[in-house]
Amino acid sequence: MKLTLFICAFFSFILPLLAAPVPGTELEKRVTHKGRGTWFTPGLGNCGGTNNSNDHIVAMSKAFYDANNGGNCYQFLEISWGGKTVKAQMVDSCPGCGENDLDMSPAVFKEFASLDKGVLSGISWHFIAK
Repeated sequence: MKLTLFICAFFSFILPLLAAPVPGTELEKRVTHKGRGTWFTPGLGNCGGTNNSNDHIVAMSKAFYDANNGGNCYQFLEISWGGKTVKAQMVDSCPGCGENDLDMSPAVFKEFASLDKGVLSGISWHFIAK
């Protein structure tokens, strides 16, 4: 009985210490990227999948893609422009895009504007959880 009481007291003291946050660490804040938005006709993407114009997908700049060794493949992101916000999945890279630009499928681009517009200046985007 005394041993059981001792074990319970020991763990009730130790467990809160183990659950306490480590000093000097904090969660990374969400990074919002700003760039231009364009559109492209999807096909076989750099991430290995095939998509079509109706899929909600984007291609990120080749520089961003390469810097992460393709680690952002199939991640979801949220894009904002002109008071609208759209969710899409990153499945490809865009060799002609600036570092924070996104090339969007027609389905995504048309959520913001007509394809005739061609370029959306000042989009913002960030990665989100699935």
